Amino acid sequence: MAKTCCDKCETTRKKERTEKEYKDLINRLSRIEGQVRGIRNMLEQDAYCPDILTQVSATKCALNSFSKVLLGNHIKSCVKNDIQQGNDEAVDELVELLQKMMK
Repeated sequence: MAKTCCDKCETTRKKERTEKEYKDLINRLSRIEGQVRGIRNMLEQDAYCPDILTQVSATKCALNSFSKVLLGNHIKSCVKNDIQQGNDEAVDELVELLQKMMK
């Protein structure tokens, strides 16, 4: 896998997504952004702590759901294609990614 300069840098690889996949992910992120803005507004309006924490929890769930969808798409396309092309390093990359996500 190509890296830009070191193990901590982003990869230079790209992923072409279908229009449907792209729109779904963007819509999810837009809702999450709205939730974060709502949390900020609650804080600015001195909302009760448990009410804010409830919204934080809902936002975390939405972000986890986004990650699950993106991971599923990655496995079904990128990882599958890499393995079919004989790039067994894709499995190691997936394992490393899952380990990072489970921290």
